[in-house]
Amino acid sequence: MIIVGAKGFAKELLEVCHQLGCTEDLVFFDNVSADLPDKLFGQFHILRSEQEVKAHFETGDRTFSLGLGQPVLRKQMAELFELWGGEIVSLHSPFSNIGHYQNTIGSGVAIMTGTVITNDVKIGNGALINLNCTIGHDVTIGSFCELCPGVHVSGNVNVGDYSFVGTGAVILPGVSIGANCNIGAGSVVTRNIGDGQVVKGIPAR
Repeated sequence: MIIVGAKGFAKELLEVCHQLGCTEDLVFFDNVSADLPDKLFGQFHILRSEQEVKAHFETGDRTFSLGLGQPVLRKQMAELFELWGGEIVSLHSPFSNIGHYQNTIGSGVAIMTGTVITNDVKIGNGALINLNCTIGHDVTIGSFCELCPGVHVSGNVNVGDYSFVGTGAVILPGVSIGANCNIGAGSVVTRNIGDGQVVKGIPAR
């Protein structure tokens, strides 16, 4: 499998791969960072070009996962790697707690250690649910959303596609957040937020 990215979040996603026992033949991709070694942690080869990615896919393993943040960038890289012949896969930490009833989780979703997801939750394709998040009942998280570490989403909440929720933010019950929104770190969202809005604070404004 290829992890797209070789810095920051990619290193955290590596730990989930380790937890799942899927580090054999794991490689990374980064075609922009000039300061990386040939191998990450002296072990994992870093692909640097489209040609290297396509050659890797030709070996028979076409799977990749998104080891980078930022909703729009995640979407762009997913589309690019699928164009090159890849198949996106989800990575869910075995040390997360995902409910057993009527949950729907899309393809390419990363769910990190310590996260708790209850029941009747829908998570769209390519979403990133980071460390120690909580997601209550009857919640919808849109495609390629990013929940940063420690975000708490109460029940009956809707978060639109491509929205970003900063570290430690709290979304109160029944709130609807539109698409392409940015919620500041530590904010408490008490009211509905329209598409494309940037809000922060307690309460978020």
